[in-house]
Amino acid sequence: MRFKSHCLLPVLTGGLIAFSCSAPEKEPNAPPNIIWLVAEDISPVLGCYGNEYATTPNIDRMASRGMVYDLALTTAPVCAPMRSTLVTGLYATSLGTHHLRCEIPMPENIRTLPELLTAQGYFTTNRDKTDYNFDPEGMWEHWSSDYAPWRHRSEQQPFFSFINIGPSHEGSVNNFNNYKEHVKDLPVEKFHDPGEVPLPPYYPDSPKTREIWAHYFDILTVLDKNVGMVLDMLEDDGLMDETIIFFISDHGFGMPRYKRWLYKTGMHVPMVLHVPEKYQHLIPGFKSGGNYADMVSFIDLPATVLNLAGAEVPDYMEGKPVMGKDPQPSRKLAFGARDRADDMYEMSRSVTDGRYFYVRNYMPHLAYIQPGYIFSDVKESFKELRRLYKNGQVNEEQAKLWNPKPVEELYDWKNDPWELNNLADNPAYSEIKNNLKNELHEWMINTRDLGLLPEAEYMIRSEGSTPYEYSRESGDFEPLKILETAEMIGISTEDQFIDKLKDKDSGVRYWAVIGLTNLGKLSPAAIDALDGLLTDPSPSVQIAAAEVLCYNKIPDKAIETLDRWVHDDRPWVALQAARTILLVGESARPLIPTMYDILEKNRGGPDSPRRFKDGNFAAFTSRALEWALQELGE
Repeated sequence: MRFKSHCLLPVLTGGLIAFSCSAPEKEPNAPPNIIWLVAEDISPVLGCYGNEYATTPNIDRMASRGMVYDLALTTAPVCAPMRSTLVTGLYATSLGTHHLRCEIPMPENIRTLPELLTAQGYFTTNRDKTDYNFDPEGMWEHWSSDYAPWRHRSEQQPFFSFINIGPSHEGSVNNFNNYKEHVKDLPVEKFHDPGEVPLPPYYPDSPKTREIWAHYFDILTVLDKNVGMVLDMLEDDGLMDETIIFFISDHGFGMPRYKRWLYKTGMHVPMVLHVPEKYQHLIPGFKSGGNYADMVSFIDLPATVLNLAGAEVPDYMEGKPVMGKDPQPSRKLAFGARDRADDMYEMSRSVTDGRYFYVRNYMPHLAYIQPGYIFSDVKESFKELRRLYKNGQVNEEQAKLWNPKPVEELYDWKNDPWELNNLADNPAYSEIKNNLKNELHEWMINTRDLGLLPEAEYMIRSEGSTPYEYSRESGDFEPLKILETAEMIGISTEDQFIDKLKDKDSGVRYWAVIGLTNLGKLSPAAIDALDGLLTDPSPSVQIAAAEVLCYNKIPDKAIETLDRWVHDDRPWVALQAARTILLVGESARPLIPTMYDILEKNRGGPDSPRRFKDGNFAAFTSRALEWALQELGE
């Protein structure tokens, strides 16, 4: 039966036609309706967070009656890994969904948040975007672009709505045409003056930089208008007193040193809560119009929603309910992960106690801004930063974006909120660093972090199962042994890495190769050992060894190896080979004919709207090869 909206007269709200409705009264102890308003790519710079430059009256109105969370942290600084956590209650590194736009099979015994709420009697809805790195088919009862999806439910049925609000995605400010489309209806007086924009210290002060940042705040105003439409429609339907609303974001600003960066800038996001009076006893520390100072990690949000709904929290969820009946104490530690984004490989992990923030970079030889499409001049912000960098118009802090990373980083968020002073090598902070380092080590072991294996390796090993089940049920995944090798990077000697190349575990051998990569120029003994790995049983180990040999000017057999694997039909293998072809530069020149062959293989058909067969691996592999060809003058 359709929801009886009891509508009276149509009214204009936020530019849309809605209906003034009075919802039927719920039972006194009925569970709350729950809405997640999920903004894309924004940091907590709203009016309710004290930013006077922002124009966000609707979110501020929500905050004035609700509560603002001062330290809400995502678990990944990029969308799809974070969203997989939001709908499963599992770290992306546990599921194998930690790479941006991977395609992971889900275990049959893992039920997503909407499926669990549906079983609890909730009407579950999603607006527009999923992007979980696994197939969302069948998860949601209702899926549309509707800003008021609850109107499709049965009368008095509680609902959970995941409402994606997309204007603030990085594409809206990094592409001027997209920006103009989003702000076309914005009143003139709502546009922000570039001369007054507060610039973060990572950005050189130029007219273009100011324009881009001012555009972002214009887009936030458009976003706020969309939030206002949802709030108005809830008011019209008489549901504000029955509905708990979370306003959150998936990660920080869609700008360099924010999105994709494993720092506070990438992980710290807004979280504003509206809670009707009848449910305020379920929210620890609730104070209308107040602030909540304790740290909140988004790993806990799925379990929290289940607890608010009166549903059982499955044992496999790695987060704990922090609201609802018998909530857990506030979180003492929050963890984060950064891995592959499109075709750019990376592995870093982080932990914070709310004040000190520790990062371990396992691929420190890779620069923060790597060569390739996603950090290219197709995005206005990267284009301007690159121009200023080439012209010598950046200071030492701003130039760091182009440099390799430290092995370890430690920041004091209280005294250094912009994370400008790395304390990792400061003896006065060694105890703090080591405590956090040990906590991160234990977390990676206990959650069986799949990032300890290269993507192609864990996909091959888990064939016929799932990465999650493989990491927990197979006897051949030894996270402690592999992690101990990865932790040697930046510390150990060439001879120690050569010894690890002989290990029976391909994960150990892979990280030993990465350790040698980080050392730079190698001895003849290391070159001989790497040459022997070109016939290793693991394609990932072969590809990694070929990369180091090319850097050390021994390319012939290595190029043959890359040629073989870039042709592989397993997309994770081909992508790793394609990215390596880009990174080795001039050494890859003999592969130019191969690159054209693979581009043709990945091209979309004559009736396809896409350039490539798909928007994931075929696109990423092709973009890496296109960039390599461009660098070779093709």
